[in-house]
Amino acid sequence: MKRFIMWALVMFFISTTFAQQALWGDAHVVSPEIHKDHTVTFRIRAPKAVKVEITGDFPAPQQIQTSNGKSYVPGKVQLKEGIGGVWEYTTSEPLASELYIYSFIVDGQRTIDPASVAMVRDVATVSSLFIIPGDPGDLYSVSDVPHGTVARRWYDSPTLKEQRRITMYTPPGYENSKESYPIFYLLHGSGGDEEAWVSLGRTAQILDNLIAQGKAKPMIVAMPNGHTQNAAAPGESSRNYTPAMGGGPRKAEASMEDSFGDIMKFVESNYRVKKSKTYRAIAGLSMGGMHSAAISAQYPNTFDYVGVFSAPPIAGLMTRNNLNSVKAVDEFVKKLQVQQKNGPKLYWIACGDTDFLYQSVMDSMKKMDEIGFNYSYRESSGGHIWKNWRIYLSEFVPMLYK
Repeated sequence: MKRFIMWALVMFFISTTFAQQALWGDAHVVSPEIHKDHTVTFRIRAPKAVKVEITGDFPAPQQIQTSNGKSYVPGKVQLKEGIGGVWEYTTSEPLASELYIYSFIVDGQRTIDPASVAMVRDVATVSSLFIIPGDPGDLYSVSDVPHGTVARRWYDSPTLKEQRRITMYTPPGYENSKESYPIFYLLHGSGGDEEAWVSLGRTAQILDNLIAQGKAKPMIVAMPNGHTQNAAAPGESSRNYTPAMGGGPRKAEASMEDSFGDIMKFVESNYRVKKSKTYRAIAGLSMGGMHSAAISAQYPNTFDYVGVFSAPPIAGLMTRNNLNSVKAVDEFVKKLQVQQKNGPKLYWIACGDTDFLYQSVMDSMKKMDEIGFNYSYRESSGGHIWKNWRIYLSEFVPMLYK
């Protein structure tokens, strides 16, 4: 009997050890390890691997030739194999403060870091992430400050003939007050959904920190799904789809512009928001930036604050020498002229100097100059990347509701 009890205890210990390892990862591998000087060491156990690389935001980007000219893709760095089949790489220089995403490539197969539980999805790609402290990294981190609430809600869209999912941020103290707040509609890009801004964009952390620092007014942020052919993010609706740029192949009942009234009705009926132009803002990145320009033009006396990130406000200028595009541009310019008469307080355009949409943004601003449309422009380095969009959000929010 004693022998049986001892055997049972041994088996329990072994099974518990394996269960803990499955839950926490390989306890003998630490990755990523952020050193005091802000160099970072990455490790992965792959004893049978022939070649292991790491790719992400920090290796120097690689230039490639495409049919449209030169483009850039994330760089790669090789790891070296050490004791016990653990491959390792330490950055040659300290990394600047920022949020970084990365992945390992083991014998050609991409994988997240098995030693880290911090990860994020961008379109159909799941990557690991880490944050280097400092400025702006601290703004993207969870700090010891009052926190707002992030909720996933469903709303009815008669225009799109379905229930749709939206992510809502309410500021610290919202639940325990009777105060009404400004409303900020924040729209994602072609590869995103209602999860994009709150995960990759770090909206909740940015808002919490800016509000705590007194740099932004407490506000409600509505982050809808801009793909009107989809009800929700992958895995979050009864009719699943494979994540794809453009949101998938389903036919939409109506456009984002035509269905946006359903979103506003839900927000204003379910949240304590100030229902006036002075306290409404809309902004977005890429596709969401074009949506923001189009929606604010379609509702010309609704938003006092408009942000267009990495996108041409006049989308029709992206297609040249096309009669339909020329007509679309002319019609949109007329809407801009009406919008200008209603005097938005801030129309803020931002773009990276190597963004593939840079020229279209320049063309849009030239056309806006021709009709005397008032806007502000912010140019940054870099391309069509989340690093820029987090910066734009961090700069745009403090300018609201002044």
